[in-house]
Amino acid sequence: MTGLGIVPVMDDKAILHRYLSTRRADLLGKLEGLSEYDVRRPLTPTGTNLLGLVKHVASVEFGYFGEVFGRPGSLELPWLADDAEPDADMWAAPGETREQIVELHRFAAAHSDATIHDLALDAPGVVPWWPDERKHVTLHQILVHMCVETAHHLGHADILRELIDGSAGQRLNDPNLSARTPEGWAVHRARIEAAAAAAEALAAND
Repeated sequence: MTGLGIVPVMDDKAILHRYLSTRRADLLGKLEGLSEYDVRRPLTPTGTNLLGLVKHVASVEFGYFGEVFGRPGSLELPWLADDAEPDADMWAAPGETREQIVELHRFAAAHSDATIHDLALDAPGVVPWWPDERKHVTLHQILVHMCVETAHHLGHADILRELIDGSAGQRLNDPNLSARTPEGWAVHRARIEAAAAAAEALAAND
């Protein structure tokens, strides 16, 4: 609020852009303080890993705010080529450094920001990899799509980071998390585990 208690009005583009920018920063924050191994190691049966999520989101954003609106960037992304191996955008090869992937993320964000700044929300675009019946889009649609895409993968990153070192929440001292000590969280988790077991027992007796 301002000093007069009036909330400044933001237009739809500014609101969506703010959400996208915040989620981008939160995703990069999931890498902070971790070793090379921890940012790269797979933590699910399908190989999901933190640095791969950053690489994927950056690559996707580069395409949606670039090629879709006739504004391709100057970078070649070989892991998205037609002859690339499946899921090559979802993990980092040993020769791909953390710094390179973080810089890719920032480069893609800057390229996207220029598109968002220059075009109106109703500016038309074409997503060539979408089905014909829905490949014609507007900047508004793509902004919403990338907000959802980035938040979706940030949720994955939240869980991965907690599995690695116990860090939880969007950022340090996240007010959305209950203020519990590690011991308090252990008690809370045990209570949920007991509730799950009790529910299973009740279901077995039905």
